[in-house]
Amino acid sequence: MSNVAIHVSDLGKLYRIGTLPSGYRTLRDALVEGVGGLLRRRSSAVRRPSSDAIWALRHVSFHVEQGQVLGIIGPNGAGKSTLLKLLSRVTDPTEGYAEVHGRVGSLLEVGTGFHPELTGRENIYLNGAILGMKRIEIERKFDEIVAFAEVEKFIDTPVKRYSSGMYLRLAFAVAAHLEPEVLVVDEVLAVGDAEFQRKCLGKMSDVAQQGRTVLFVSHNMSAILRLTEETLVIRGGQLVMRAPTPEAIDFYMTSGMSQAGERRWELDEPAIVAASPFRPISLRVTEATGRTTGQVMASAPFQVAFEYELAQDITGLRVGLYLFTSRGEAVFTSFDTDDPLSFEEHAARRAGRYVSRCTIPADLLNEGRFVLGVNASSFRIRSYFTDENALSFNVDGTGSPGSHWAERRRGPLRPALPWEIAEAMR
Repeated sequence: MSNVAIHVSDLGKLYRIGTLPSGYRTLRDALVEGVGGLLRRRSSAVRRPSSDAIWALRHVSFHVEQGQVLGIIGPNGAGKSTLLKLLSRVTDPTEGYAEVHGRVGSLLEVGTGFHPELTGRENIYLNGAILGMKRIEIERKFDEIVAFAEVEKFIDTPVKRYSSGMYLRLAFAVAAHLEPEVLVVDEVLAVGDAEFQRKCLGKMSDVAQQGRTVLFVSHNMSAILRLTEETLVIRGGQLVMRAPTPEAIDFYMTSGMSQAGERRWELDEPAIVAASPFRPISLRVTEATGRTTGQVMASAPFQVAFEYELAQDITGLRVGLYLFTSRGEAVFTSFDTDDPLSFEEHAARRAGRYVSRCTIPADLLNEGRFVLGVNASSFRIRSYFTDENALSFNVDGTGSPGSHWAERRRGPLRPALPWEIAEAMR
């Protein structure tokens, strides 16, 4: 296993929920608790967690080879961040173990490891020292870190006065430039602007090419595709798949969703309760005949129907669709009041039951699998409900433009565009 950078065996983490603070503790309390914990760890009895405990992670085993860039994806609350915290030694496992060979640079959230009272300069040296680097090594990288973070003017200012963007830029620059053997990056790129995200992705590509090991958690499927060749899918605290990244993303984006052309929401789902007075009922993909289907023809129009109920009158409501590829790439967004006349007509919707239907024209989508999301909001007032992975469906490319050539066309769209062929004037 000399070529293995990370080895994880039956790793698990148990958290207790709903526990109230017990107030101040004495030294005696801490000693008694410490001895009790040691005895419990030595006990071979099977743990039986009480009802106020939850396994954030359990029975997770995998290995990462040196120089590998491994993606980690999964829904919110799946246990991705818990896994990274265990590997970074931020918290201890409840069961199992993990071996990490080499220095670990962690970026688990904005400013991880920064002291707010210290300046940017001091925090760079502090983080380098934590990684076990010598001062001369840090000084060699110092100017590069500051230039990447674009905080030259504020490098001697306490970081507590930094904006969230400045904090993030410096934190990422430190984590990526101080050359740890293992770089652990949680979903932090979502905080930065588009230009900074491009810089970060470029830097992570450089890190990977230098032969360092990277664990990359993100909800940005395009970034996962670009940076990784293999990806873990985690759900409910368990590892459910390890596969080449395109295969893992396809599995993640479509698993757990209705593929029969219809999605219905239950009344007791937490997101439904929080959406009140808006209540989603169902989302359906239908053919021209009105039949619900999970597969449509690219050469024929089809409809998407979103049924919902309003418990009270809502002003300025707009109900819309998000269309994604199976790899999470956005194709388009459309709302039922995009037309100004429709917006005026439905400025206020009275309490009752509604269906908003959208017609997808023929000869627009390419063949393949797509994901539908839904949204209900009053612009800049309140977002009532969002489900970006509500339903998946397939598009059959038979009869679509250019289908007389047996080739796979690139991109999610395959529109029928008007062309004209004429002899050029001499």
